[in-house]
Amino acid sequence: MIDLHTHSRASDGTDQPAQVLEAAAAAGVRVVALTDHDTTAGWAQAAAAVPRTGVALVRGTEISTRASTPAGGMSVHLLSYLHDPDDVVLRAACDRTRDDRLSRARRMAELLGEDFPVTWDDVVAQTGDDATVGRPHLADALVVAGVVATRDEAFATMLHPGARYYVPHYAPATADTVRAVLAAGGVPVVAHPGAGGRGRTLTDDDVAALAAAGLVGLEVDHRDHDAAARDRLRGLAHELDLLVTGSSDYHGTGKLNRIGEHTTSPEVLAQIEERGTLDVVRP
Repeated sequence: MIDLHTHSRASDGTDQPAQVLEAAAAAGVRVVALTDHDTTAGWAQAAAAVPRTGVALVRGTEISTRASTPAGGMSVHLLSYLHDPDDVVLRAACDRTRDDRLSRARRMAELLGEDFPVTWDDVVAQTGDDATVGRPHLADALVVAGVVATRDEAFATMLHPGARYYVPHYAPATADTVRAVLAAGGVPVVAHPGAGGRGRTLTDDDVAALAAAGLVGLEVDHRDHDAAARDRLRGLAHELDLLVTGSSDYHGTGKLNRIGEHTTSPEVLAQIEERGTLDVVRP
């Protein structure tokens, strides 16, 4: 089994990077991609766990971007696989996003603190060392404070984009980021492109425009896609000659997603590795 989308405490997962590989091994997953938000901080620890766990590692990042479409702007998460982590342009884009996420999280904590018993220190206590700070850490602080029972409840209420506590953050343009990933020797794949529960989604024309910019694939098999969305995206990928991936979007105990619940074919992984600058780290 090949799972190409997971998160660790380097961003908003609850497992350490090595523990993600341990969880993969326990679930029978033989290849896993670590794709923390806007960072490569977990790569080294995960790679060191490969010989012990017997799980191969695809090094990746989930990059926060924003697409400008005829219907308006929207958040788009772009998975980048096997890129050069020292590429100046891509690294600068991720660093700027991480910095803005931090100031955004501080402001949201201040707004939440006006109505709930939550402080910035409470949020920091839920964040791993050098982690990309995000709404999940705010959600965890709300859970610890007894304001909500789960992350999901926090996201559905006070952390929802329509809530007064929500603050947007900087994100580079999606098409520009696709080109930057390619220039860094990476393989760009749109994460959960049909996840309507997260907000507006890309239209077929939007995806076609990204394909023209060099997009390589779509994450089709994902828990946030119903059968109709998967059928549509699979057909679109075929039409645009894009790779089709499947992934869990595992966050440890931070989400219900189970590692290995959706997977990618060995043939697609081979094409990703052929296109990428880095090799898959194998036992």
